[in-house]
Amino acid sequence: MDIPYRSIPDMFLRRVAATPDDRAFGYPLGDEGAGWLTWGEVGQRSTAIAAGLIGLGIAAEDRVAILAGTRLEWVLVDLGIMCAGAATTTVYPTSGTEDIAFILTDSGSRVLVAETAEQAAKAAGVPLEHVVLIDGDSDPAAPVPTISLAELERRGTAALAEQPDLVTRVVEKVRLDQLATLMYTSGTTGRPKGVELQHRAWCWQGVAQAENGVLSPDDIQLLWLPLSHSFGKTLLCGILHAGLATYVDGRIDKIMANLALVRPTLMCAAPRIFEKVYNAVVTTARAGGPAKARIFAWAVRAGKRAVALEQAGKPVPVGLRLQWRIADRLVFVKLRERMGGRMRVLVSGSAALAPEISEFFAAAGLPILEGYGLTETSAGSFVNRPGQLRIGTVGTVMGDLEVRLDTDGEVLLRGGPVMRGYHNLPEQTAEVFTEDGYFRTGDIGELDADGYLKITDRKKDLIKTSGGKYVAPSYIEGVFKAICPYVSQTLVIGDRRNFCTMLVTLDPDAIRAWAAGGPLEGASYAQIAGSPQAKAMVEAAVAELNGRLNRWETIKKVTILPRDLTVEEGDLTPSLKLKRRTVEKTFAEQIDAMYAGAVAQV
Repeated sequence: MDIPYRSIPDMFLRRVAATPDDRAFGYPLGDEGAGWLTWGEVGQRSTAIAAGLIGLGIAAEDRVAILAGTRLEWVLVDLGIMCAGAATTTVYPTSGTEDIAFILTDSGSRVLVAETAEQAAKAAGVPLEHVVLIDGDSDPAAPVPTISLAELERRGTAALAEQPDLVTRVVEKVRLDQLATLMYTSGTTGRPKGVELQHRAWCWQGVAQAENGVLSPDDIQLLWLPLSHSFGKTLLCGILHAGLATYVDGRIDKIMANLALVRPTLMCAAPRIFEKVYNAVVTTARAGGPAKARIFAWAVRAGKRAVALEQAGKPVPVGLRLQWRIADRLVFVKLRERMGGRMRVLVSGSAALAPEISEFFAAAGLPILEGYGLTETSAGSFVNRPGQLRIGTVGTVMGDLEVRLDTDGEVLLRGGPVMRGYHNLPEQTAEVFTEDGYFRTGDIGELDADGYLKITDRKKDLIKTSGGKYVAPSYIEGVFKAICPYVSQTLVIGDRRNFCTMLVTLDPDAIRAWAAGGPLEGASYAQIAGSPQAKAMVEAAVAELNGRLNRWETIKKVTILPRDLTVEEGDLTPSLKLKRRTVEKTFAEQIDAMYAGAVAQV
């Protein structure tokens, strides 16, 4: 695949020169407004930040860390860092002080750009040279010299007035093999590892995303994903190459409001967002009374039957197509309006999406293009293409990335988007590469004759019962979420146990709707979770689940946890992925209770 750029800043400055007056990035103005910067304005601000960093002594491949949520300034600073020839160290704003200290120290970051003074305080004791505050005032007298982002931009603007080619001279020297980003894994297990990603990887992503039809210059994107995560970061590369307008707001609780405000044509998300939308639609329909519930159920059945035929490559009979159109007018058009009314592409990544939920969205005229990738491969590796969706798979390989399956089914990848290695970890780097340079993903998969990849599970997450049977927990968890729209998170337990059990949390919004009009109306989450009614509801869904599973996979016991799992409590990564080992440790008492006094079951 031809990469026509020398680096990400080269790609960026070419985009600015090509479309200086086009809308580039949007941002919230108050609670209901939206502001936009043109590419020309983004170019001015980012190069000013670059010049300001050069004035602080930042040079080629020096690390500058960003500790902030997803917002316009994250984008501007990241571009400014790379235009200064430096590399961005990404830090999740939800990280604790211990992880932040480790990441900043291990990366050798010289400057920290923090969202607030409170965030910067998490780095106390780390040997930094400067701190830059996005929201805050300059304080040169602080233990570490501290200036505001506005001041950094002013200094950079002054420097560019004296030397207009200051930044362009630096950008001309940045190479494809130079370090662009040091991205620390979100740590579902163990201490985070720094993944070294070069400009080649990100430039490859930008070109590949546009070539596969997912991104178009005419799109308007809603970007809420954590930019410290590879899924969010890789989208920035596609934006630069394709030049599409993107509204940036990382507040998850504002996603639905922003869909109505921005009316995007493109949104990428983790499965949990689509699950939340699905839960809300289903529970609203059920709460509308028996008649509405029956119409909704009929519409979904008709839509799914039609989708199943399309997926099988068979024609949809005239009668069923007519039913689907009626179902669309009665039910599905309302969902599309709720998603802004103009959605062209939805993309799911970061974790497995339940096929049943994918079928529902496809029936509603909102097909979700599931994709696959890892931090180590700069995110995008496989994706379904528009008009070529194959539900239950993560699509076909992107660009010229090479793929093969190992003897045990592990997916192996080689090519431009793959990392240089783990920072300061040569032995662990060597362990994840084959002798001929393929990266070991740790995921087990299957490739069909057309090149569509199906991920069956994480190699490290596969459960082996004491009876010697292997169980893929993510598959079971996904099926259960589709069966029970009142569930938020699920965790299948059973490794080295004689049967499988499951921890469940309830969706706080959906469960309130479920409780409305009954004896639990107005009750707290904990009260509902501990009630016999909720227990009976969940156990009925488990019984339905077990009817779809092999005997050794069936769930013998289930426990509803007293709270939902959250990023803030450390149960989920910032990309909303379940931290299995952490949750198992936190709720060990509940797990042990499900196995107490158990006899061996065959």
